[in-house]
Amino acid sequence: MMKNNKKMKYIIAPSILSADFGNLQRDIEMINKSEADWFHVDVMDGVFVPNISFGFPIMAAVKKYATKPLDVHLMIINPDQYISEFAEAGADRITVHYEACTHLHRTIQLIKASGCKAGVALNPHTPVTLLQDVIEDLDLVLIMSVNPGFGGQQFIHNTYKKIRDIKQLIQGVNENLIIQVDGGVGLQNITNLVSAGANAFVAGNAIFVAENPPEIISNMKSLTASSINI
Repeated sequence: MMKNNKKMKYIIAPSILSADFGNLQRDIEMINKSEADWFHVDVMDGVFVPNISFGFPIMAAVKKYATKPLDVHLMIINPDQYISEFAEAGADRITVHYEACTHLHRTIQLIKASGCKAGVALNPHTPVTLLQDVIEDLDLVLIMSVNPGFGGQQFIHNTYKKIRDIKQLIQGVNENLIIQVDGGVGLQNITNLVSAGANAFVAGNAIFVAENPPEIISNMKSLTASSINI
């Protein structure tokens, strides 16, 4: 198995899409006090994916109470027209989908010009090699390990290969790139994801449906730490 860099920081990013929106402030403050690193904010338009989620008002509410960075994942068509608004609403990182961007390089530059870190997400059917010409410009690549749009789906096993492919692609080019995984991530597979080369993990149901969410987050952090010498 791959031996990981001991200096590597592993990031847990709870997805607030799975939070209790009747008690949003409570759940945000729970994440603030937990060992989690980021808030993952899924934005869906009902066009690019078959679901609709929150926009700027919810972003503003999250930003009001959050003390940790906002990791914004745009599952929308024409993301360029909203990037500056999400930056102004408090995003620290903005990730767009390769499949939604006609001029991907320009979109990445727009994100950086807005003052945010830039990420690109790949749907399960999209090969990693398509990022070869922009990989130097990215801060993060998000591998979708389920089809985007809904929580609670089954993890797609080919994700491990895609993570290893990204690791190969960044060698000698952009080795500080964050490799994030989103979909079906939990205690049952986080060690294998670390071994494959991922270092950021989005978890929704695995955290918010649990009886003790902070304990799940702590256990996930512990598992990433224990995987360093694998």
